[in-house]
Amino acid sequence: MGEEGENLPKSLEKVLEPGERILHSVKKKVSLEKPKWVIVTDRRIIYLDEKILGRYEIKTIPYQKLERITVKLGIMSSDFVIKQEDEFRLKLGWMNKEQARETINAIKDALNAIAVEPVSIEVHKGLTSEEWTLEKPKELVTRFAPAGKVIEHEPAAKEDALEKLKKLKELYDMGVVSPEEYEEKRKKLLEQI
Repeated sequence: MGEEGENLPKSLEKVLEPGERILHSVKKKVSLEKPKWVIVTDRRIIYLDEKILGRYEIKTIPYQKLERITVKLGIMSSDFVIKQEDEFRLKLGWMNKEQARETINAIKDALNAIAVEPVSIEVHKGLTSEEWTLEKPKELVTRFAPAGKVIEHEPAAKEDALEKLKKLKELYDMGVVSPEEYEEKRKKLLEQI
């Protein structure tokens, strides 16, 4: 979890849900400013920008709303961009290469722990830079057609249906999947058995 022995901010306690586990944290202090944080939990990504006089700003991105993470690592700096399904983008330019790599891998591991399909990271390496792209697995991405109908993905093989059903129940128990989503997906998986 980030640097050894680093104390997480008290304001974080106000947004953590019961049972939510912190998997990784990275902190950056710029000159005299209060620190900025990226915290990876087993449920979401939390961005915390502490301000003076006890003020702060928090943005949380649940994994079910995450679409893509792009990390551009250059010689001197990195860009860490988190894109949500609703087109919201969080751009962090303050992480160094090591922090950026550790953070994207922590997010990949957190997604792999709850996803049925494995998460992949695509890497493009140039002479002086690298670009990493993490796409969330399709089974967690919700898309709506213009008419408001959900676009269906190809059905899984029958032998995978039982395993997916078990994973779906785990996601439901963790609160990642809503009761409506759970019931809809459960019925579809039962039809494949």
